[in-house]
Amino acid sequence: MDIRVLGVPMDLGSDRRGVDMGPSAIRYAGLASELEALGADCTDGGDVSVPRPEERDPDAGGFDGGRAKFHRETKAVCTELSDSVSRAVGDGVTPLVLGGDHSIAMGTVAGAAGPDESLGVVWFDAHGDFNTPATTPSGNIHGMGLAAILGHASFGGEAWGHVPAVREENVALVGLRDVDEGERALLRESDVSVYTMSDIDDRGVPEISREALSVATDGTDGLHVSLDLDWLDPTEAPGVGTPVRGGVSYREAHSAMEAVADYRDQLRSFELVEVNPILDDHNRTAELACELAASAFGKRVF
Repeated sequence: MDIRVLGVPMDLGSDRRGVDMGPSAIRYAGLASELEALGADCTDGGDVSVPRPEERDPDAGGFDGGRAKFHRETKAVCTELSDSVSRAVGDGVTPLVLGGDHSIAMGTVAGAAGPDESLGVVWFDAHGDFNTPATTPSGNIHGMGLAAILGHASFGGEAWGHVPAVREENVALVGLRDVDEGERALLRESDVSVYTMSDIDDRGVPEISREALSVATDGTDGLHVSLDLDWLDPTEAPGVGTPVRGGVSYREAHSAMEAVADYRDQLRSFELVEVNPILDDHNRTAELACELAASAFGKRVF
């Protein structure tokens, strides 16, 4: 099992500083050691370069039809990340991408998708990330990533986040509990499989996770898993960009990642996003991110 770690120290897509330090915090928490203990050959590919928000105007390059802060800079970062992920896949290794805010998923998914191959996506998140520049109440691109990947978000007439290799019917959003009105309408009109926390309450994490993974791998050539740490309850993961009460527990999160491990042969890429060390308690959220990554790559109790 060969894994290449790629960091994206970016908080351009959010309105709270700190997630740019997420990649360093996760590395410091012992990610490489956790993976190497599984027998993985884990190498570090370094960080994608990210401009400092203090040096940029968030509304520069504005356009009609909505608002998307730092959209030019975000596009540049995602393009570089896409190239790095594509090289990793081409080298026969699995890219493990560390965020940074969730807008980086546009780069990860674009790089993981082959030119003539289909890619399924499981998106573990408290939020829908299905806003567009026209529906967003904040202008923050980290709330538009999934919509952009599926071609719903136009940035001034340019749908640069769109990844045609990803079909709506092969996308599953798991753990939803905080949705804006505009994205709720778009999600209901889409073919994305949406599993809310109410569904998890009714059916349990193991069943929901297995069903979501089945949706994402049904007829596809590969699987991408995106894990936003705010999927967990803030009592378990306090150091996240946008915490929302009512998330999954520590054990439920591990159960979901153990289900992901059953699809390791199809796993094209994996990412951990929205760890914010400024809001964390003794780096416990970053440590949890390492543990969950290990579960996704095959760690078991017995």
